[in-house]
Amino acid sequence: MERDLKARRLQQRIRVRRRRRAVVLLLAVMFGAVGIAAVLRGGGDSGTATAAGPAGTPGAREDATGGRAAPPADGARPVSVAVVGDTVMGSLPYGLPPSGGASLFADVHSLLTGDVVLGNLEGTLSSGGGSKCGAGSSNCFAFQTPPSYARWLRQAGFTVMSLANNHAFDFGPSGQRQTVAALRRVGIRNTGRPGTRAVQRVKGQRVAILGFAPYTWADSLLDIPRAKRRVRQAARSAEIVIVMMHAGAEGSDKTHVPSGSESSFGEDRGNSRAFTHAVIDAGADLVVGSGPHVLRGMEIYKGRLIAYSLGNFMGYRVFSLGGPLSTSAVLQATLNPDGTFRSGRIRPTRLVGAGSAARGGSAIPTIRSLSRADFGSRSPRIANNGAIRPRT
Repeated sequence: MERDLKARRLQQRIRVRRRRRAVVLLLAVMFGAVGIAAVLRGGGDSGTATAAGPAGTPGAREDATGGRAAPPADGARPVSVAVVGDTVMGSLPYGLPPSGGASLFADVHSLLTGDVVLGNLEGTLSSGGGSKCGAGSSNCFAFQTPPSYARWLRQAGFTVMSLANNHAFDFGPSGQRQTVAALRRVGIRNTGRPGTRAVQRVKGQRVAILGFAPYTWADSLLDIPRAKRRVRQAARSAEIVIVMMHAGAEGSDKTHVPSGSESSFGEDRGNSRAFTHAVIDAGADLVVGSGPHVLRGMEIYKGRLIAYSLGNFMGYRVFSLGGPLSTSAVLQATLNPDGTFRSGRIRPTRLVGAGSAARGGSAIPTIRSLSRADFGSRSPRIANNGAIRPRT
């Protein structure tokens, strides 16, 4: 009898243990499901937003929290960037430089230093194919640089080239494919084609670079809601996001950034102010422009730097030259690990001779004056030596 009682008690203890284990397992499954749902609602990224402080503070970005921007990597260090504007290394039939272009960047090579070195490739690296310009056209320009010239970009220090501009499709899909292939052969990333972005790993961080222009062969800057989605998507997986835009009217008298949209040659060239602010709200950390062929001012928006246009960097025998059209600059910028602007420098350059890049010129006072005129208290501090600092 005593043995039966002991056996029954033992069986009861076993049943109790089993019930407890079942309850624990059920709770674990329930909490796991809640955690997975939370991650899914956050876009698959469990990191915190890059914005610092509540909405409305200088570092806050209204859409960054919704985009679940990637947080700075552990032990992250500042990222240095060098950017230039429109770049054409010569083109047939207008003319190619001597020595196959080997000395094109000789005078400015030392300025193109940074973890990321970015430029706007205004034209194609291609041969053959059909030009967009009809036979006998007198007011149409199509740029075709030999694919072998990609090596000069690499030797100069470029790591990424934007293909978002009005000349990237001068020779149709074939010219675009050849350009991408030529850049890849020398190890230069490209960005700006619809739905694409370049990604560099810098000091343990991911830097995403996106290009936008008002054309069907590029990510569109005219569709601002879609541009914001593209930037949010990049910010979920990259700690730093850089945007290059090809926007604004062209000409020596187009140095100011207007409020509202601009047009040129019958084309809608976008609303630069609305676009730049929108992509920074969505998670961009640096926005740099090209397209007007002249320098424009700079603005600090929510702790991020916007350079509205860096003008013509190089245009061998293809650009109109003189005055503002020959005044250019290399922008050197350092970004904190959270993407905010730390410091920078304007390195003046100018187009000389047939359109080669050379050091010197009046870029510093030009950009300082335009920044103050167009952006007032939102313009950065620009010293006489070109040093750029955010206003405190």
